[in-house]
Amino acid sequence: MTNSFPDIVAVVPAAGIGSRMLSECPKQYLTIGELTILEHSIASLLAHPAVTRVIVALSADDVQFQQLAIACDARITTVIGGGQRADSVLAGLQAAGDSGWVLVHDAARPCLHADDLARLLQLAHTSRVGGILATPVRDTMKRAEPGKSAIAHTVDREGLWHALTPQFFPLPLLRSCLLRALDDGATITDEASALEHCGYHPELVAGRSDNIKVTRPEDLALAAFYLTQLQK
Repeated sequence: MTNSFPDIVAVVPAAGIGSRMLSECPKQYLTIGELTILEHSIASLLAHPAVTRVIVALSADDVQFQQLAIACDARITTVIGGGQRADSVLAGLQAAGDSGWVLVHDAARPCLHADDLARLLQLAHTSRVGGILATPVRDTMKRAEPGKSAIAHTVDREGLWHALTPQFFPLPLLRSCLLRALDDGATITDEASALEHCGYHPELVAGRSDNIKVTRPEDLALAAFYLTQLQK
């Protein structure tokens, strides 16, 4: 199966502190069952045989990762990340060398389904630009008045998608786009936005809505439930 794919490395930016979790522990180190959120996220990537390496970008003062059992996995290496997500991703790309394609996956997104990952990786055969997992917006969207908690107007949700991870791109292309976007002072909210800034149009691969990012305290119980369903 791995022979049908190019060399694929994954980068997991995990240098953040997750302040919205209202916890002294960085959110990626909170536990669901016997594993941390970060371990679940990494394991979901390594479950696909084409993903041969995972590079985890950590905070310079991180003391927790090396205490995890997964830190002993020979397929995993660590680098020091930066203050912003893009800085951590670039550090991971630098360590990836001349790999052909790269997955970038949120450290706090533990519920990635194997089928979603497999369909995303097919872009290596069909696209020169890559793409992202995403879900169509279902809820009514409201635009707030500037600086106020009041509705300015309803936003047409037709054609709107929630961006998820992993995001999957040719490694040299992602690296050059991130560097250019940073040099231009562009706002980079995810890897796809760097490609968009440079005029590319990554593909949208419809993914499962249970691929949630653990951001707030209430997300932890929901992620635990979804993981239970995945393991059945």
